[in-house]
Amino acid sequence: MIRIVIAEDQRMLLGAFASLLNLEADMEVVGQAGNGEEAVALVHRHKPDICMMDIEMPVKNGLEAAEELRDFDCKVIILTTFARSGYFERALKGGVSGYLLKDSPIEELADSIRSVMAGRRIFAAELVDEAYREDNPLTEREKEVLGLMADGKNTKEIAGKLFITTGTVRNYISIILDKLKVSNRIEATMRVKEKGWFK
Repeated sequence: MIRIVIAEDQRMLLGAFASLLNLEADMEVVGQAGNGEEAVALVHRHKPDICMMDIEMPVKNGLEAAEELRDFDCKVIILTTFARSGYFERALKGGVSGYLLKDSPIEELADSIRSVMAGRRIFAAELVDEAYREDNPLTEREKEVLGLMADGKNTKEIAGKLFITTGTVRNYISIILDKLKVSNRIEATMRVKEKGWFK
């Protein structure tokens, strides 16, 4: 039997999640909390296998509670309406085993709980896409200029390759350095390599 504590500050949702999960033959909800602090206390009291919690709750939010439970023998699944990459990154650092969105079907939630119990980590696809999407601030043309810079081409060679004037190349380089917050071409190339933006 998978023993679960649920933390959710919206009472109606809390009751609904508990009722639906209790219908699963292999699951039992052993505690219901209205905030992160109550969740941590219930985990210590009931020693469940899983603590499923919302993020935005009073007193202590779900991410703070997850960080507090990191070294406890209980897997944490974040269940939230917020598909924010910042929250997702913090949850990953906090060692959560799952991060799911509330609009998922209940069958998917139950299957995710079983997967987490089997040792897998489950994350909503939208969040993974968001967290790893390319947020390179450069335009396609600026990327071309930077790629040629990285290849060791000088201003005149870049101009010839792209069929633009040397003045235009210098303008692009100035914009690139400004956008990347660096002071020279070498730093620009290093920054883009660090970020993994070179294809």
